[in-house]
Amino acid sequence: MSSEPPPGSGQQPPDDDPFRKQPPPAEGSGSPYSTPPPYGGSPHGGGDPYGGGPADPLAGMPPLAPSGRRTLARIIDMIMVAVVVWLITWGFGVSEFDVDSDDMQYGKSLAQSALAAVLYIAYDTILITRSGQTLGKKWLGMRVANLDNGSTPSAQTTLIRSAVLWIPFAFCCACIWTAISGGWSYFDKPYKQGLHDKAAKTVVVVSTT
Repeated sequence: MSSEPPPGSGQQPPDDDPFRKQPPPAEGSGSPYSTPPPYGGSPHGGGDPYGGGPADPLAGMPPLAPSGRRTLARIIDMIMVAVVVWLITWGFGVSEFDVDSDDMQYGKSLAQSALAAVLYIAYDTILITRSGQTLGKKWLGMRVANLDNGSTPSAQTTLIRSAVLWIPFAFCCACIWTAISGGWSYFDKPYKQGLHDKAAKTVVVVSTT
């Protein structure tokens, strides 16, 4: 037999009524980005950030960065580093080789690719380890964060992320790999991760600073 008063009686249910709806928790409380969970824990519950969790796996996270904005930031970064690569190769005469020898042409291409890979990886690793932001991400209000606790990725984590993105780009697949790895975020759910994010277990979120 129900303990609730009949409709229209004007009486309120007692405080200990199990069906009495409790007020929602204060907004912002329990954010995984203010109090990191134990090592290996997920901000969404469970020990594996890629495993099962509550109905809303994004609860408590800053907003994920839009994929279109991420693409624009990546283009900005690519242009800036490409200019440096061109200036260095031009200064050393690498881009001036004009010979028929296949070996010389291969050497030229390999040197440019190696330089590009080193500079792109160094650019991403140094800046993201410092603040979670490359220049492109900083200008567009985003940052890279660890998926498990929202902190700025370590140098090792960022190196993995950068290597997965830039080594194939520099040596074989160029823009095709960048489109695949970065474009993955357009379809990935629920974290909007690129393939390089998945390798390093990172996400890109909107920056609050």
